[in-house]
Order: sequence, then structure tokens, then C-alpha cells
Amino acid sequence: MTRSLDFNCDVGEGCDDAAVMPYISSASIACGGHAGDAATMRQTVALCLQHGVAIGAHPSHLDRAHFGRRALDLTPAQAHALVLDQLRTLQAIVDAAGATLRHVKPHGALYNQAAADPVLARAIATAVRDHDPTLILYGLSDSALTSAGTAAGLRVAHEVFAERRYEADGRLTPRGTPGASIEDTPTAIAQLRALLRGQVTARTGQALALRADTLCLHGDRPDAGDFARALRAALDEAGYRVVAPSRQAP
Repeated sequence: MTRSLDFNCDVGEGCDDAAVMPYISSASIACGGHAGDAATMRQTVALCLQHGVAIGAHPSHLDRAHFGRRALDLTPAQAHALVLDQLRTLQAIVDAAGATLRHVKPHGALYNQAAADPVLARAIATAVRDHDPTLILYGLSDSALTSAGTAAGLRVAHEVFAERRYEADGRLTPRGTPGASIEDTPTAIAQLRALLRGQVTARTGQALALRADTLCLHGDRPDAGDFARALRAALDEAGYRVVAPSRQAP
């Protein structure tokens, strides 16, 4: 039986999104918190429709100065309102284009904080469910966020990374740590092949087992287009069908 995997990219962040669209199956669009505005959301939705790419929301901390990568403290109510507001903003643009919103994936520090903090994760999952319970919640594989999504009755997608190092607890190595990002393509492809076998080697040498439903590519890489093409070729070579996950029935 042919195996399948979603290949997603963070887009709408002022980078060359057109270069990655031919190779991916899902796109997470910046909703104005860390990047993007109404014009870029409209443009990115149009690109997704042109290439048959599933549309998702990429809500974040309201912190454009630090590209949403600075950890901020939020109460559950604040986190719920933050995510819901950004979902509604993108939803209006998606509806106007006659398109469908398929998933939600938090960005940057909000994503990493929710991966470790069950209270924050629950607030985010509740906001997604309150907006539309048929949406898919993307989160770090086997994390507090995917657990919260499941508990909230959402379909979840466990996300893995070919271009980021992992710590022994399964979290991503914090940016700023030497070696946190994998810059060269052959090393990233080697990590991808391991992830397809359900495992990865942590930065400190431990073997980790991870579930992989969706593979992430960061669209703000300067070589994102070439990197996307290489990862897609590796998936094709491994016999994977690259396809977005389906939403739950309403």
C-alpha cells in the first residue's frame, strides 16, 4: 500500500512563496501576528488555489518585531482570544476567495510554548474548536499541543522537521543554540529518511521515536524553493504520496 505524508510550509511571511508551492501539499498562512496583512493573506490564498495547496492558518504572538519567536506569557483567556481573532481574520479572506480553511498551526514561540505547556495548549485547542471543530490542529509530534487537540475532539497532525535538530525530550532545539537549524540539504534529507522510519537522533545522541503525519518546511529560509524541491524529491523517491490530511466531517 502506498504511504502518504503531508508536506507543509509556513507562508505569507514576505518570502518567495511561489517557489515552494509546486512541491507542498499544505500551507500555513501568517495571520498578521508575526507577519502578513490582509493583502499578503489574499495573495497567498490565491497562490494556494492556483497550485491546489490546502490552506491553513498560522496564528502567533502579536510580536512582529521579533517575528513571533520570542516567548511571551499569556493567560488562557488571552491565548484563546489571540488565536480566535487571527483565525477569524484569515477565515474572512478565505471565504471571500471561495476557498476552504483546512488546518491551524501555531507559529514560532507560541507553537513551542504550547508543545510543553498543557494549559496553553488547551487554550489554543479550545479556540480552534470554538472557531470550527472540523479544522485539523498541527502540533509538534507527541507534544502537549497534539494531546490537547485530541482531548478537545479535534483531528490532529503530528508534525516533524527535517531542518531542525531535536532535544532528548522530543522538543525542537531552541533557535540560537549552535546547530539548531540544519542548513545543508544532504543532512536534512538523511534526517527526513530517519523520520519516515519513525525515528530521529537528538542533538545529544539519543534515539527518539516520533509519529510523522506532516513534514514542515520553514518558508523564510533563503533557499526555501530549492530546499522544498529536494525534500519533495526525497519523499517521491521513498514512495510516499504527498497529500494534505482531510478535515473531519462536520
